[in-house]
Amino acid sequence: MSRSELVIYTVLEVFIAIACCLGNLLVIWAVWSSRVLRKTTFCFVVSLAVADFLVGAVVVPLAVLIDGRVKTRFYTCLFISCVVIVLTQASVHSLLAIAVDRFLRVHNPLRYRGAIKKQNLWAAVTVCWVSASFLGFIPLFGWHKEDPTTNVNSTLTCEFLAVIPMSYLVNFVFFVCILPPTVVMFALYLYIFCTISKQLRKGIGQAAESTSFLQRERRLASSLALVLVLFAICWFPLYIMNSLSYFKPSLKMPAVAFHIGVLLVHGNSAVNPIVYAFKVPKIKTAYKSILMKLTSWKPNTDQNSQNLDKTVSSSNTNIRYKVKNVQTPKMVLTVSQDL
Repeated sequence: MSRSELVIYTVLEVFIAIACCLGNLLVIWAVWSSRVLRKTTFCFVVSLAVADFLVGAVVVPLAVLIDGRVKTRFYTCLFISCVVIVLTQASVHSLLAIAVDRFLRVHNPLRYRGAIKKQNLWAAVTVCWVSASFLGFIPLFGWHKEDPTTNVNSTLTCEFLAVIPMSYLVNFVFFVCILPPTVVMFALYLYIFCTISKQLRKGIGQAAESTSFLQRERRLASSLALVLVLFAICWFPLYIMNSLSYFKPSLKMPAVAFHIGVLLVHGNSAVNPIVYAFKVPKIKTAYKSILMKLTSWKPNTDQNSQNLDKTVSSSNTNIRYKVKNVQTPKMVLTVSQDL
């Protein structure tokens, strides 16, 4: 890329990083401060928000750093690149956990309520992060490019594709770790929508509570499905370009296209809090409560004392007025008796 394009790319990455951190920190705060949101699905939403927050706080700075800007040892560059992969995989696994949780809740609500406990939730979140770490750190155990450094020249210009082979990104990350889970998630949400619509049409559970439950589930599922659709829109272009470059080396993809793909992947982590604000009423209410607390101000002491004096003065006036009104009937009564 030219220098001007590189500057624009860096500025956009910084903007995305700030948006990721602030937006997802707000999501975490909203769920933590609201008892209504301390439910199973929102536990996985927090896991996704933590992953997206780390994308802004860790992945974006590292991605800018390993874009040929620094010289490091080979395995240092490889470790940094693996950290980027781990955190992006954590987002995928959190999305899959959310979809499975929605599916279980709709498929068998009674059994779901009895089986879900806090210990199980924390275990599921742990599995998401451990599996993401295992899959992301695979290159450290041998699936990486050949180390070009020597004893004389022990460093190299750190670039992601200089240490991570395209075979790993395409054959493993895309075709094993991203594409199948995405297909499964779309299938689960399709099943959820079909099941809820079928139950509403058949009139299963004529009680108002049952109908309200199904409608709430459908609204929440549609919001989370939108998160999944945006994930696919933002992630697939980069991996499709990687696949084209891998299977057709003669097809030269411009560097600008790859950088746009990277921006889309990182930008996806900043979009989710906006979706929650517009599509999930409970999170929207929690947002408003937090923002009101942050923007609230307390009047100064002088103003308080002035208001208090006015209130006391007004109260005294009202008391005197009432006393006069009470005395007047007595006077009238006395005169009438004298007559």
